[in-house]
Amino acid sequence: MNEGWTYCDRINRNTESLSVLDYYTQRYQHSSRAEWEQRIESGQVLLNGVLATATAVLQAGNQLTYHRPPWQEPEVPLEFAVLHENADLLVIAKPSGLPVLPGGGFLQNTLLWQLQQRYPDSPPIPIHRLGRGTSGLMLLARSPSARASLSQQMRDRQIRKTYRALASGTTMPDRFTITQPIGKIPYPLLGYLYAATPYGPPAHSECCVLRRNENNTLLEVTILTGRPHQIRIHLAASGFPLVGDPLYGVGGVPLSSALADSGSTTHSRPIPGDCGYHLHALQLSFVHPTTGQPVSYTCPAPSALS
Repeated sequence: MNEGWTYCDRINRNTESLSVLDYYTQRYQHSSRAEWEQRIESGQVLLNGVLATATAVLQAGNQLTYHRPPWQEPEVPLEFAVLHENADLLVIAKPSGLPVLPGGGFLQNTLLWQLQQRYPDSPPIPIHRLGRGTSGLMLLARSPSARASLSQQMRDRQIRKTYRALASGTTMPDRFTITQPIGKIPYPLLGYLYAATPYGPPAHSECCVLRRNENNTLLEVTILTGRPHQIRIHLAASGFPLVGDPLYGVGGVPLSSALADSGSTTHSRPIPGDCGYHLHALQLSFVHPTTGQPVSYTCPAPSALS
């Protein structure tokens, strides 16, 4: 069991006039209305520091606090290799299955929590993220100056990230570019998730075929932008979803079975953090924030991607 967690929300003008129960039901759709009502009635929710009632009407500026009791988190691989470490930055190799940030039932079984335990005085800050099912290189800052420099490099597209991906199908060109915009779309379980949509911010991926197998293709993918789940969405949008991807299908949107509301429990629907796909962050290149020199790191791919 973990230690539980406290979630805080400040009410704004877009959500005032809702009842406490309506607010939680609409904002956090991972739980049913009945579940939220039970939590409120059992004293797990405070409104401005006082036990809340389900029917209390919210006003702008109100503070809601939900005290989630300790829960058993799913087991994940917690060990990660440190490839480079100094006072300014950290380069690690994240295993597939380890979430980077809390969410989706994970709190202590996350990379961020493990970093906080290993570096209690000044935990490294991720400069970018990897999906839970994605393995490979991650870059983290350990000083404010390094964080500012590396974040600016991300904005200026100076950090080069190259991946190995196993995609369904074999008919893609030897080299191809994907520029499908990626943005938020409604999703029954989470409220929204990221997918291919013409209304999203631009995204850019460069793909190169390394090997064609009987039913799938090993690709090298370099991304020039860092949209959430970019490679999964881009390859699916091009008609070649990642082998084993439980969520994104052809078109770069959730599989029809994921969107279907059959009345089953919310936990039966796939979410972006579900594993099963084959994706590995192979190489990472950037300008070292201390020396000003270009540096590059490589993390060998697992056997399915080598």
